[in-house]
Amino acid sequence: MNLAGMIDHTLLRADATKAEITKLTEEAKKYKFASVCVNPTWVAYSAEQLSGTEVKVCTVIGFPLGASTSAVKAFETKDAIANGATEVDMVVNIAALKDGNDELVENDIKAVVDAAAGKAIVKVIIETCLLSDEEKERACRLAVQAGADFVKTSTGFSTGGATAEDVALMRKTVGERAGVKASGGVRSLEDMQKMIKAGANRIGASSGVKIMEGGRSDSSY
Repeated sequence: MNLAGMIDHTLLRADATKAEITKLTEEAKKYKFASVCVNPTWVAYSAEQLSGTEVKVCTVIGFPLGASTSAVKAFETKDAIANGATEVDMVVNIAALKDGNDELVENDIKAVVDAAAGKAIVKVIIETCLLSDEEKERACRLAVQAGADFVKTSTGFSTGGATAEDVALMRKTVGERAGVKASGGVRSLEDMQKMIKAGANRIGASSGVKIMEGGRSDSSY
């Protein structure tokens, strides 16, 4: 199993500097991670740094609250793709999901899927730590119905991150119709293996280097 090829090497801190983003891209090239996941402002620079490599550029949409309007999320998506992103991780409208407004949730996801127009993989962050199991299942079903490629556990910026139990529930819900990305708190090779065993086929982590070296990070993402 190619573990490095399952990792989105992530740096989403608000205070991340250009030097840190450069280091992130260099590490991604060295270990051949699936992608770097950066804030939209760093997409163009990351794409430039990774030009000619297999490493993709992933960014976040409506992040971290998911409370932007669908039109704004769609614009963010188009802008990110124009700047070189080929994967986008959008945050679902959590309030609408909790209110039972499935139509809004599905249309919100579909706005991003349509904006990506086959030019970027769409992952839907459902923020599991804020949801009941019923809401998690419903979010996953709506993401699949809207045409998303992945469902993702967490932003890493809320009250909790990925758990093996949530990953298993998400995998059971989507079956083979979508990928499952575990993010938030995956800090070691042991953590990663638990998530894979539960059904994850992509891992979001700022600890990618530590994972590959068999160590453990104290990072929250």
